[in-house]
Amino acid sequence: MNISSRLPQPPHPNFFQFQIEQPQANMAFQAPPKNIIVSGGARGIGRAMSRMFLEAGHHVYIFDVDEQELKHTTHVHLKQYYEDKKVDYGICNLRDVEDIRKKVVIAAEQFFGSRIDVLVNNGGIASPQWKDGKTMEDKDTWSEWQAYIETNLSGPFAMSQACIPYMKARAHDRENGAHKEQGAGPCIIHIGSFRAHQSDPNQEGYASSKAGLLGLMHSMAISLGALGIRVNLVAPGRIKVAHECKEGDEAGTNWEDQVGEKDVSDHPTNRAGRPRDVIDACLWLIEAGFVTGQDITVDGGALKKKN
Repeated sequence: MNISSRLPQPPHPNFFQFQIEQPQANMAFQAPPKNIIVSGGARGIGRAMSRMFLEAGHHVYIFDVDEQELKHTTHVHLKQYYEDKKVDYGICNLRDVEDIRKKVVIAAEQFFGSRIDVLVNNGGIASPQWKDGKTMEDKDTWSEWQAYIETNLSGPFAMSQACIPYMKARAHDRENGAHKEQGAGPCIIHIGSFRAHQSDPNQEGYASSKAGLLGLMHSMAISLGALGIRVNLVAPGRIKVAHECKEGDEAGTNWEDQVGEKDVSDHPTNRAGRPRDVIDACLWLIEAGFVTGQDITVDGGALKKKN
């Protein structure tokens, strides 16, 4: 008897080729480019976000109140994308509802062809504490409180409201409830903060505005579902962003230059936060068609660590 005939025979050579090539074919799929508005996109996380969205093949319109930073970001930092008409910008005050409405119309109708796929409400007052070491006991904090609420909470509400007419699903977009042409469909992403869940002293204005943004996201996710718009929130922790600005570019500042020992030891991930960490979550949410009403914390595990 020929014993070798009873042993398992090696698979056909094409078997392994099929097993390897099949996943590669799936990975080659890319969603169509999106039309994305980023508020507060001239510096910090917003600038890195605008750049990474462009690198991913999307079209971006940046709003910011800082004209100098805005022009540097678009004309210098993103020069090639600007010259290729992949990115444009508008000066916009998030505390001025009429300015928001006017600038959104310009962005939507003159740059995007009347269709917005994604809005990222990133703009806001980033400094978490009252100015000049003040506490809540100081009555002068009232004007700062109003600035926090108007910029960090009312601003995203007004920006979202202005974008909805250009985002909501049309009858021909849907098939069995799903977006047949736009993939995951339009979405709004609020950029919150882990301070909505855990605050340090003298952060009443900042923490309250970010906690309010969380509630706004929850309600919008339910209300706008009927319009085919998903709404989520990404809550960054301590993210090092001092290099993402005109001054950082001119000084040659790198992310690594900002990282100290405490930035590492405070995080169970054993490293400091990068802008990319936040933006990766946003890129995932843009294509996550079955995800809405979610608060995604990107803080390196800091909230879970006992101090």
